[in-house]
Amino acid sequence: MLFMDNVGRNTIAMVLAGGKGERLSPLTLRRAKPSVAFGGKYKIIDFVLSNLFNSGIKKVYILTQYRAYSLNKHIRESWGKWTGLGEFYVAISPETSSESEEWFKGTADAILQYLRFVESSDADYVAIFGGDHIYKMDVTQMINAHRMNRADITIAALEVQTEDAKRFGVFSVDDDARVTAFNEKPKSPERIPGRDTCLASMGNYIFSTKKLIDVLLEGKKHHEDLDFGKHVIPMMLECGDRVFAYNFNDNLIPGMKAEERGYWKDVGTIDSYYEANMDLIHVSPQLNLYNYKWPILTNQGNLPPAKTVFDDGDRRGVNIDSYVCAGCITSGSTVRRSILGPLCKVNSYSLVEDSILFENVTVGRHVKIKKAIIDKGVVIPDGSEIGYDTDADLCNGYTITESGIVVVPRKYK
Repeated sequence: MLFMDNVGRNTIAMVLAGGKGERLSPLTLRRAKPSVAFGGKYKIIDFVLSNLFNSGIKKVYILTQYRAYSLNKHIRESWGKWTGLGEFYVAISPETSSESEEWFKGTADAILQYLRFVESSDADYVAIFGGDHIYKMDVTQMINAHRMNRADITIAALEVQTEDAKRFGVFSVDDDARVTAFNEKPKSPERIPGRDTCLASMGNYIFSTKKLIDVLLEGKKHHEDLDFGKHVIPMMLECGDRVFAYNFNDNLIPGMKAEERGYWKDVGTIDSYYEANMDLIHVSPQLNLYNYKWPILTNQGNLPPAKTVFDDGDRRGVNIDSYVCAGCITSGSTVRRSILGPLCKVNSYSLVEDSILFENVTVGRHVKIKKAIIDKGVVIPDGSEIGYDTDADLCNGYTITESGIVVVPRKYK
């Protein structure tokens, strides 16, 4: 049974899941980034929701916006079904709310638009987390640090090398991890006292409820596009509020292996998304999805087991060093170092290598695919080759990254 601290019952969560994820295009042409598949069976948003659920935080509002239909559907059909009386995971979106409400103009503006949910709760703390990153975290440990520091806001932070810190918002902290300054993408990032590393913002926050309400109402007077990084944190520092950083490297979950500590991926580009997925099929991946003490939850569905078909001399169904989801059939073909989402079928005499197939992809006969990402529901005709001829792939309308990853979108015919 998962450990549940009472602090989880005194906390509500607001998950920001409205991002377009433009750098992940064309995978995000028809869906929001948090709705993109990861590891075959999961959605990216399942990771933050699993962290909250496993931490005992079960009153969660998911703020969706861009192309929200598929994300709202996923939350309704999975997360919305698992919670009991007095508990909920609910998606709310400007697309489906009253006409008087506008689209979110900033991260803090998104919370401000639905501040009534915070005001009407009896929660002591509000966890505000992004919905588009891959990681595992016991949120109660961060809340406990917030309580011990008597903080107004606690900000989750990655410990990164100085050269990497220039890409983030970076904190200056004292010996007690109290934030003294915050700078976006500084040329000369300030280091943690006594270390050669820096603290970079993860965009995840714990607020004391009253302070959150007060600071958002005050910020609204000065900024129409109210944002936590640009406006709220600097405003709180200027006012002398108790702002603390929480080092994510200090967070330990049950069953965690040494190589998982501090694992956090943005997967904001096709290359980073591909690499994070491919890590899963290693013998000892950084992200362990087989840790049953801290499970990543998702909509399981009523699907049959995966199977292989045929064992003839020239036609043998095999999956090698691969991650194959339920409902898949590898029929007289070879799948090597790849991820097959649910309900995929790879037909005879075909070869799939170093690739990611989303849900319900059908690969015809005598097909060769390598280093590709195939979107949901795509049918690859007999005899096709993908990933072998750049000019031919471009001619077919595929996207190709600088590292040579080929993305086949859903418009494929």
